[in-house]
Amino acid sequence: MVTANFSAEPDLAWCHEAVQGVSRTFALTVDVLDEPMSSHVCLGYLLCRVADTVEDAGRIPVEDRVRLLSTYEAALDPEGDTTMTEFRAAVDEWVPAPAARSDDWAVVAQSPRIWATFADQPESVRDAVVPLVREMVEGMATFVADHAAAGGLRIADRAALERYCYYAAGTVGTLVTNLLTRGDVEGDRAERLYDTATEFGLLLQLVNVSKDVYDDYTAENNVYLPADWLAAEGVDQDAVLDPANRAGAARVVERTAGHAATFLDDAQAYLQAMPLVHGNTVAAWAVPYLLSVGTIRELRSRPADALTEGGVTVSRQEVLAVVAAATDAGRNAVPSLRETIAREPYHLAGE
Repeated sequence: MVTANFSAEPDLAWCHEAVQGVSRTFALTVDVLDEPMSSHVCLGYLLCRVADTVEDAGRIPVEDRVRLLSTYEAALDPEGDTTMTEFRAAVDEWVPAPAARSDDWAVVAQSPRIWATFADQPESVRDAVVPLVREMVEGMATFVADHAAAGGLRIADRAALERYCYYAAGTVGTLVTNLLTRGDVEGDRAERLYDTATEFGLLLQLVNVSKDVYDDYTAENNVYLPADWLAAEGVDQDAVLDPANRAGAARVVERTAGHAATFLDDAQAYLQAMPLVHGNTVAAWAVPYLLSVGTIRELRSRPADALTEGGVTVSRQEVLAVVAAATDAGRNAVPSLRETIAREPYHLAGE
C-alpha cells in the first residue's frame, strides 16, 4: 500500500499558474479563452504535460520510463484501481528536490493535485479529455520502448514522424474538439472539425520538431528529423549537430518546416469551423496558428539556427503584436493575417 502523503486537493488557481511556466504558447491560449473552456483546456494540457515530461526524461532508464508511463495511464483509467497518488509515489525517486525542480517537474510533482482538480469538472469534460490523454500516454510509451537501444527517440521516416506527432499533439486536437462539440453542434460542422483536428495538432508539433533540434538532442537525446531525410544529405542522426554537417542538416530542418506548412490549410479550416461555445474564442487558437506561420517563415530564412543553442523563435515583439491582432480581429481576418505573417514579422508589417 502506498503511504506517501502527496497533496490531492483540488486547486484550480495553482493549475492556471503552473501552465504559465510550462508552455508559453499554451499559456497564451488559456489566457484568451473564457471560462469554463479556459480551465478545461488548462487541466487537459497539464495532464498531457505530466506524460510528456516523463517521456522526455533521458536521465530515467528506458524501462523505468515505460513503467512510469504505464502506471500513469493506469491512474487515468476511471475504471481502474491504480490511483494518481500511486503514480506520484512511483515517480518520486526521479522528481528533483523542490529547489532544483523545473516548471515541468513541478507539474509532475503535483500530479495528484492536478488530477483532483480535473476530477472536480463535469462528467462531460472528463469523458472528452481522458480517452485522448490515455491514447497519448500509450503512444509515448510505445515510442520510448521501441527506441530503447538508442536511449532516446530516433525517428526513421516521415510516416514515423507523423505518427509520433499524432500522439504528441494530434490527440490534443481531438481532445479540444471533444470539448467543443459537447452539446448542440450541427453534424456537418462537427464532421469538419474532426476531419481537421489532427492536422491542427500536427502543424504545431512539426513546427516544434523543426525549431527545437538542438534542445531535443542535447537535453533529451531525441532526434525527430527523419533518418532517411538526413541520410539523403549524408548526415547521421547522432551527428546532426556536428558543424561539419550544418549545411545538410539545415536542409532537412527546412524540409521538415516545409512539411509542417502542408498542414496550414487544414488548420485554417479548423479555425473557420470551430464553434464559439463553452467559453471558446477564435483568438485562443488563431494565436498558436499564426505564430506557427511566423516560425515557419523564420525556419525557412535561417534553418541552420535550429541546430544551435540560440535556436529559432519568433520575437517577443511579434508575439505581442500577433496576440493583439488575433484578439481584436474575428476569424475572417485569419487568412490576411496569415499572408502578412508569412511574408514578414507582423510588428514590422507596413513599416
